[in-house]
Amino acid sequence: MRIAVTIFLTDETITPVRLARELEQRGFAGLYLPEHTHIPVERTTPYPAGGELPREYGRTLDPFVALGQVAAVTERLGLGTGITLVAQHDPIALAKQIATLDHLSGGRFTLGLGFGWNVEESADHGVAWRTRRDLVRDRMGLMQALWSEEPTGYEGEFGSVRASEAHPKPAQKPRGPVTGPRTLVGGAAGPKLFEHICGYADGWMPIGGAGLTDTLPALRARWAEAGRAPDALQVVPYAVHPTPGKLSHYESLGLEEVVLQLPPQGETEVLRALDGYAPYV
Repeated sequence: MRIAVTIFLTDETITPVRLARELEQRGFAGLYLPEHTHIPVERTTPYPAGGELPREYGRTLDPFVALGQVAAVTERLGLGTGITLVAQHDPIALAKQIATLDHLSGGRFTLGLGFGWNVEESADHGVAWRTRRDLVRDRMGLMQALWSEEPTGYEGEFGSVRASEAHPKPAQKPRGPVTGPRTLVGGAAGPKLFEHICGYADGWMPIGGAGLTDTLPALRARWAEAGRAPDALQVVPYAVHPTPGKLSHYESLGLEEVVLQLPPQGETEVLRALDGYAPYV
């Protein structure tokens, strides 16, 4: 099983370059970074995990800038977002960022995407909350058109683009209905989420990984109904606090990668956590 990590990198934590070099040297498979552009102080949306929103949410580094640094100082380490808030981006500009990162890294990028939980943050980006899932699907269609080998136009409910020269292309080649980098959709299990996964992604990024014994069969059935190749489905539990039993359980379900949670701390604390994860790598 491939062992990757995620961390809230901020202006107060270990730097992307220092962490990246340690991860590659220690044999970790990848680094996934979250995204929040800002956290409005006047916020009524509750923190999904309960309690006060942790300090790091309002201090996150831009994941694409940080991953650009990571790509420059590594050769094998996977790069990923966990997750990109696609609805909060201009899709033409985001398509260029993603394609450039995948191109420059030699195809090492994974686009972990999601729909968001912070209503106020999304509203500041002009996102209508009730339509955000449809907006994400639409923007993925537009971006995949720009990533196509031949100039391809797209006309959607929320946006459009003319057939265009748009280079560089992502290094990863098209597969099935997916064009662009490896794409994983984050979110809670359910028919709507599974529809998104089967329609334009390579798989699912469930936070924590709980309940997979029950939810994986439903996703695999929906995947088969969509005509997708059974062995192409990728499920990557995210932000996991590991135990040997938990990782063995994931392996028994046929999963090939897991993303472990690192603390949003300075160099000493993060390296100590990596030491603790060494037996799993």
